[in-house]
Amino acid sequence: MAEPRTATLGGGCFWCLEGVFQQLAGVSEAISGYAGGSTANPSYRQVCTGKTGHAEVVQVRYDPERISYRELLELFFTIHDPTQHNRQGPDVGPQYRSIILYADNEQRRTAEAVIAELADTGGLDGPVTTEVVPLTAFYPAEAEHQRFYDAAPDAPYCRAMIAPKIARARERFPHLFAA
Repeated sequence: MAEPRTATLGGGCFWCLEGVFQQLAGVSEAISGYAGGSTANPSYRQVCTGKTGHAEVVQVRYDPERISYRELLELFFTIHDPTQHNRQGPDVGPQYRSIILYADNEQRRTAEAVIAELADTGGLDGPVTTEVVPLTAFYPAEAEHQRFYDAAPDAPYCRAMIAPKIARARERFPHLFAA
């Protein structure tokens, strides 16, 4: 097994991203949290104000021999709308922005290439607004926000928002999912 790597991604509510990424083969963990802002150790309540600068993100720990960073990004762009500025569906505010927080220059270059390819292929409702910025700090969210989909798959939010994203990702990328 290769040395595990991390990808830190935000595209709306972290529960939606976590619900998909935690099911992928080669992913050992998907942690909901906050990144991209200036407030140290923020709480969910603080991030919800939109004043901390943080986005709701998921930090994905993965084995690069089983799943690549590029594959994670390609899936990421199918489970959220990268053309919506500071929102995803009903969730509005800078904490719900589309953001890739890279750990090194290789991740930055890959993110920029995937975004350029996405923009070139067309089919989007507008320009890609995804930020690509260096990761300076990641703060895990409170315990009640971890593995939310696993804990409550029948909750209305999970059925309405998360389950369709999982279904779409499984349909488009079946080879990436654990059996």
